[in-house]
Amino acid sequence: MLNRGCIAAIVLCCALGAGAPARADAVTDWNAIALRCVQVPVAPEPAPNRGGPPGLLDIALIQAAVHDAVQAIQGRFEAYHYENPARLGSGSPAAAAAAATHGLLVALYGAGDPCLVGVPNPAVTYAGDPGLVAGAEAAAALLPLYRPTFTTPLDPFSGGTNPGEWRPTQPAFAPGANAFMAATAPFVLNRPSQFRPQPPPPLNSVTYYRDYEEVRRFGSKAGSARSLAQTELANFWSVNFITQWFGTLRAIADAHVPDPGDKARLLALAALAAADSQIAVYDSKYHYNLWRPVTAIQQGDADRNSRTVGVADWEPMVVTPPYQDYSSGANCLTASVTTILQLYFGTDDFEYEVATTAPLATINPRNYSRFSQAQEEMVDVRIWQGIHFRFADTAGRTQGSRIGHWTFHKALRPLPGNR
Repeated sequence: MLNRGCIAAIVLCCALGAGAPARADAVTDWNAIALRCVQVPVAPEPAPNRGGPPGLLDIALIQAAVHDAVQAIQGRFEAYHYENPARLGSGSPAAAAAAATHGLLVALYGAGDPCLVGVPNPAVTYAGDPGLVAGAEAAAALLPLYRPTFTTPLDPFSGGTNPGEWRPTQPAFAPGANAFMAATAPFVLNRPSQFRPQPPPPLNSVTYYRDYEEVRRFGSKAGSARSLAQTELANFWSVNFITQWFGTLRAIADAHVPDPGDKARLLALAALAAADSQIAVYDSKYHYNLWRPVTAIQQGDADRNSRTVGVADWEPMVVTPPYQDYSSGANCLTASVTTILQLYFGTDDFEYEVATTAPLATINPRNYSRFSQAQEEMVDVRIWQGIHFRFADTAGRTQGSRIGHWTFHKALRPLPGNR
């Protein structure tokens, strides 16, 4: 078991994404390599292979393959897709995890991708290990399940001009992004709309006015009512949540989950839930098409709510992403991952750390004593950043929790005789 200093170092490395993975375990080492290849720009490439929420589709595919490859050898948990009884007990889980990850990264991005420069080839590292075969077979079996990016009939999406309708926001005024996610097949859910939340509150409601006023006062770029502590938290959670949460998952797994099969299962459950959380979120976003606070507050005098007062030059603390408000993707992702952790460890009470690469964060890493603490924090953070109404955050949190529960109870379950 690693001490707290080691955990913090590993989490920080994983939040950075581009650094060498911590030498802890093949499962977590190769997850760090996968996250770097998917989410982090590696010179000379100016952009990641598949950054942001769409990248979770690739991460889920990779982690499912790793889980299946390891379980082909161990035979303790249900497979996601690949099974081969002939591999049972043959080879090391480390070789299987490495070969599955490397095989899919090469298949998705090419053997010459800059993110793989300097990464050891498992065929050399584990030469002669039968686990390589299980890994290669798992990668080949999962590859046809790849979820591509595609153009939808909505693209390019410019929204609408009626009160409450999303439209492109400053500064780039980019069209709506990631519409294809709403029409992408989930990994574990039955359909993208399975946990779609109820409609947001009407524009003329007291609830809408209350949440409007909260984000107007606490989420503004200038003249905000935020405290220094609230601004610090808003800065801390202003980078890539995907690399942050997977870095945290790796640190927790290395410190508390010694068996490679258990590690692979935990990472796969979290990856599947995270991917489905974003598929579900974009279903909600494009279904309800609700405007963001920056538009709502600037248009506050024309929203059919006599209580709201518009502020034409209002700007949020952070730049608003180019997609709709309802529901919150950061809250859905956070809740899906932390719910998997709650269920996996059988408790909400758990000490862990999260690190950030945000340049303005002064407390780094941050300590947590409950998984739900991060869920609660994220609801407030997106308001303080000025990019979500509270009702969108709480809906996203509930949505993510339900997806985490569904994933944990439906996928990768212990086989008879195993716990």
